[in-house]
Amino acid sequence: MYGESDKLKKGDQINSLEDALYRGRVGRRAFIKMAIAAGLAPYAAEAMAQAGTQAASNQLYNNKNLKKSYDFIVIGCGSGGSVVAGRLAAESNAEVLVLEAGGSDQVDNVKVPAMWPTNIRSERDWGHSADPSPNVNGRALILPMGKVVGGGSSINATVWARGHKNDFDYWASESGHDGWNYRNVLNIYRRIEDWQGAADPQRRGKGGRLWVTPAQNPNPIAPAMVKAAASVGIPAFDDQNGVMMEGAGGVAIANLRIKDGQRRNLPSDYLHGVLAKPNVTLLTGAEVTRLVMSGSKVTGVDLVRDGAVQTVMAAKQVILCAGAINSPKILMLSGIGDPQDLGRHGIKTVVALPGVGRNFQDHVLVAGCIWEYNNALPPANNLAEATFFWKSDSALDTPDLQPFQIEVPYASEVTGKQFNVVPGAWSIAPGLVRPKSRGRVMLASANPADKARVDGAFLSHPDDVTALLRGIELCREIGNAAAMKEFVKREIMPGKLDKAAMTDFLRNAAGTYFHESCTCKMGRDEMSVVDGKLGVRGVEGLSIADASIMPRVSTGNTMAPTVVIGERMADILLSRA
Repeated sequence: MYGESDKLKKGDQINSLEDALYRGRVGRRAFIKMAIAAGLAPYAAEAMAQAGTQAASNQLYNNKNLKKSYDFIVIGCGSGGSVVAGRLAAESNAEVLVLEAGGSDQVDNVKVPAMWPTNIRSERDWGHSADPSPNVNGRALILPMGKVVGGGSSINATVWARGHKNDFDYWASESGHDGWNYRNVLNIYRRIEDWQGAADPQRRGKGGRLWVTPAQNPNPIAPAMVKAAASVGIPAFDDQNGVMMEGAGGVAIANLRIKDGQRRNLPSDYLHGVLAKPNVTLLTGAEVTRLVMSGSKVTGVDLVRDGAVQTVMAAKQVILCAGAINSPKILMLSGIGDPQDLGRHGIKTVVALPGVGRNFQDHVLVAGCIWEYNNALPPANNLAEATFFWKSDSALDTPDLQPFQIEVPYASEVTGKQFNVVPGAWSIAPGLVRPKSRGRVMLASANPADKARVDGAFLSHPDDVTALLRGIELCREIGNAAAMKEFVKREIMPGKLDKAAMTDFLRNAAGTYFHESCTCKMGRDEMSVVDGKLGVRGVEGLSIADASIMPRVSTGNTMAPTVVIGERMADILLSRA
């Protein structure tokens, strides 16, 4: 944003601005004018919007006076990083540097829930795509990930899905650490939630920092879908995340992170409120290129900001929260990974960890089953207010399907052309949340500016195809049920097809839930990257706290379990776990 010479030239103005702010001699309008005059408007606007003048003053000063070393460096302030950084800053005197490659979350595209689709392929999205694959008829599925303060919690559909009981008991079994079992994770959820729905003291928290509510004043089509699903044998529940996710599943109005009509991303509850503290610095537009290593110990990071390369050291720990594509990328660029893979790009192996980048998982979302409205209704809240979890095969121990009703037409780049999709339509998108397919994240080159490659391996396991064909059948049954008739003029797609044609439709319609995960998995086998306390195996001074550490992707939207990962990381670093 600004070179060092520019900053020096503006030195007198900056010092005057900081002094005026600290001493309280200017109001908010005067502050903005002075910030513009000083050439620091972007810093000022972000901090002002996030936490008021004192925070703006503090962040202006800290950004200008970046230190050579901090106690903790948190890479990425998404659903995991915001939690870790916010709690470290609030609950200790440690010096915390938060590095975010993207920009401010204080824009309507983030704050207005219904605008979430506008963030895809915008400057707030890293712009990743999977490699083309014959399993999806040669298509390259897009893999949006948040490149903005708040990460995925700033660009997602605001759904708060905790995951199934069996997810966390599996994580505990894989890691050998009881802190991950359902009983302990449930305690975390109860501690952090401020649940606005039907009381359930055994399972839901009240008075915590995170506002969670069933969709308020939903489009009438959402409760109608709940009735329709119940009519085909899927039991209805008041709460998506209560007892329903301890058993065979059910249907419910979705839990959302929306308050007073605005998105509540994770920084709004963990990070914004501590930006006035002198011990935390949020540096936006700061892209980490590699970790600084001394032998097998991480001592700092290299980053690029405003075209300039900087190195910042970490006295205690670096916490990598860059997401399931960029976290393994940063590890590999730093010499941590499979020696054969690193060698292909001329990177010297510092620590051999063959599991880095392996085990890639994402939920498959099919776009979709679509009906034309009799009389079109405007979408409400996040455009997707009803969901169900169900088993494609009754013999399964956990629901593997999570379709979502979407209150607008939802088609792929292929099916949208194949079928006559009209604007006045709605969808039920079949979703697979226990995929058996496993992909991989790889380096494209040794150049940090090049995006990582992703072999998504979507639909490569035949059981995933079988499950989703059952999911399409189930969604069509619900959409055509009597409870939906007042909203249906006609079924647009896919209609009744034979198995071969429906399988082809599936491959053309398949997309993802944008729940990239599992590429630095937690566990005890040779392919595990982190241990049960989230430390990187064989590496000192480095932890990972994002969805990449999941041994198996959680059953449902991944924001809530990633917050749990951040909470566990904060407890560990603060010696409370």
